[in-house]
Amino acid sequence: MKNIQSFPAEGAAFCYHCGDHLPKRIVCFDQKSFCCNGCKTVYELLKENEMCNYYDFSATPGITPRENSSPAYGYLDNETITSQLIRFREGDQAHVIFYIPKIHCSSCIWLLENLHRLDKNITGSTVNFPRKEVTIVFNPQHIQLSQLAALLARTGYEPSIHLKDLDTPVPKKKTYSAALKIGIAGFGFGNSMMLSFPEYFSLGNFQDQEQLGVFFGYLNLLLALPVFFYSASGFFTSAWKSIRHRYLNIDAPIALAVLVTFTRSVYEITSQSGTGYFDSMTGIVFFMLIGRYFQNKTYDTLSFDRDYKSYFPVAVMQKQTDGTETPKPVSELKAGDQIILRNSEIIPADAILKSSRTHVDYSFITGESSPVAKVCGDLIYAGGKQLDGAIELEVVRPVSQSYLTRLWNDDKKAPAPKTNFVDTINRWFTISVLLIAFASAGYWFFTDSSKALNAFTAVLIVACPCGLLLTTSFAYGNLLRIFGRNKFYLKNASVINELSKADTIIFDKTGTITKGSEVVFKGGRLSEHEVQLAVSLAAQSSHPLSRGIVEQYRDSEKLPVTGFEEIPGKGIKGSVGEHYVILGSEFFLTGGTLKVSDSSATRVFLMIDGGLKGYFRFSNVWRKGLEEVVRKLADGYRMEVLSGDNDGEHQTLANIFGPKTKLFFNKKPDEKKQHIRYLVDRGQNVIMLGDGLNDAGALSSGNVGIAVSDDTNTFSPACDAILDGSAFERLPVFIRLAKIGKRVIIATFAFSLLYNIIGLLFAIQGILSPVIAAILMPASTISIVLLTTISTGISARLKGL
Repeated sequence: MKNIQSFPAEGAAFCYHCGDHLPKRIVCFDQKSFCCNGCKTVYELLKENEMCNYYDFSATPGITPRENSSPAYGYLDNETITSQLIRFREGDQAHVIFYIPKIHCSSCIWLLENLHRLDKNITGSTVNFPRKEVTIVFNPQHIQLSQLAALLARTGYEPSIHLKDLDTPVPKKKTYSAALKIGIAGFGFGNSMMLSFPEYFSLGNFQDQEQLGVFFGYLNLLLALPVFFYSASGFFTSAWKSIRHRYLNIDAPIALAVLVTFTRSVYEITSQSGTGYFDSMTGIVFFMLIGRYFQNKTYDTLSFDRDYKSYFPVAVMQKQTDGTETPKPVSELKAGDQIILRNSEIIPADAILKSSRTHVDYSFITGESSPVAKVCGDLIYAGGKQLDGAIELEVVRPVSQSYLTRLWNDDKKAPAPKTNFVDTINRWFTISVLLIAFASAGYWFFTDSSKALNAFTAVLIVACPCGLLLTTSFAYGNLLRIFGRNKFYLKNASVINELSKADTIIFDKTGTITKGSEVVFKGGRLSEHEVQLAVSLAAQSSHPLSRGIVEQYRDSEKLPVTGFEEIPGKGIKGSVGEHYVILGSEFFLTGGTLKVSDSSATRVFLMIDGGLKGYFRFSNVWRKGLEEVVRKLADGYRMEVLSGDNDGEHQTLANIFGPKTKLFFNKKPDEKKQHIRYLVDRGQNVIMLGDGLNDAGALSSGNVGIAVSDDTNTFSPACDAILDGSAFERLPVFIRLAKIGKRVIIATFAFSLLYNIIGLLFAIQGILSPVIAAILMPASTISIVLLTTISTGISARLKGL
């Protein structure tokens, strides 16, 4: 029996769930007090599902649901609307992304990522805290989208759904609140300074102007009220939230300084014991807001560049009306475009299958690698990898590359560190500043009380850890932009740190340090029809050797292929009309029994209907600048070549890489993977460069996996970075710049720390006025931003980037 009362539980003053002040009529349940039935309902829901450890993260972490006002979500069950909202749906799994404006702390994240405990039909959920989005994976056969939205609303996290924004990009809404706060604070500061001139010039001491001084004092109070209650409100709100969650953020000392200065000034004005410090208080708020405004503007610029310029260097083959194929950037795809995808290529946009059938691997999206059969007319979602021969698709809904970037970044290969370095600095620095401020005020209170308030407020303002916290974000953010501009695309900023620590670099051969080949057929003359059979099968694959065959015989008409199959590291096979064709290694076709005098070359054997026709001999064309890349890396790194091809190019590679480089040939994909794991387990920091096809396992095993891509749609989701083939010769520069970036961070961090120490030395002596401290603090932050940005920019320019 539920025990609901209308009086508070003993000693209760705040709602147990949301932390708001309790009204006169409250709701009590389970010996706990709630401000409304909504909070009680959420508590009941959590308790019924044994999830009350939600409250262990912090006291009163919840959000008050809008009682009796949850919107009806029935419209979400309309199939047209559902298809617009659902990002992926296949069988018993669907993905939807909801924007949740009320996400504000770690407790919110915990609850939203445990929705599966509230409803067994929810498979999982992931929160993107900066974007305030939750991605929910659920079973659409047992729970409707409307029920999912209603569940979120019941827990207090009502989704914000705007269907009008689904078909077009949502522009960022301009907000003028920051500018308005700065304007009000600036108006108050300027006029307070003017009204304080009599005090500055000691005019207030004349007997005939005492009443004028009192009048000016109350005018200053009037000007300070909107600055204190509106312009400075963000500092107080942020500080109060941090205190509620039992930690101190960087806004806590700022809010305390503003509060003490305002309170002291109000006392002096009303008691006529002084003229107050309203000019200092308004100046503090004004300069702090300006510094934060420019800080946010700069950071937004870096974020914008990361979101929209770090595209995958991929293109897709578009089928023209005359039947020809031309490459087209993924970013330019639009509804109605006819595209051609080959085996193992990532589907770049939601599209309808126009070919008869195919199989799609959705492991990039779902984590499940079981292929899904698709037939003509089926919808295939962006992010899937098609596993059969070349297929034709019609784009129905372009998917921005930011969606593919999000999938790429969702890779859980690198676990997040257990301790957040920034949070640790923030906590201990803020505590230290508060202790120094109170100690300084106490000392001067007993020695020279006129300096006590100045010392207290100046310490709180000047010693802000903003610069310390921003150093890494701005340095790595600017490097991401520079790398992307030069066609080196990193998954995230942590990859820069791994690059800077590398001591071993391993190269795959085909498609990585080679670009194309000169192809000659050996073993007799092929008929035109036999060439068609070979080219038709090779056209189904995106492997560099298959592409080389297709390019060599580009004028040959391609025939339909059925039953296509590709065995990584071995070869491909399939039926072309009435003929069964196989292309691959000698061992794959003959078991290694064939003796060929030309065994040193890279070869792809051709078998038609069980009869061996001969082989395509490849003379590799090395990437531009390979020898220069090797020379620049030779002094600082241990290098290896790890190839799946035979040792036909052994002497050539030995001449290029030199005697110190180990060369391995005939390595299968699993053997490459095991070799790199062995090196990593021995403590080596390994960069693996591969073509992103057969090297997925090897790329994921190194500390940094770099997929080298030549405008194809075959990057591996297992990689940490993508290097455009045209930028290969800049590889040493990229790695060097990553090391320089780490040094810039250390130097800037030291500069910021030195600034805080010097500022504190003046502040604790009581000779630094709060206004000057308020000017120096944002100036320090801006100088950190400029120093990191300019330093990394100059370093990049000196390196030719």
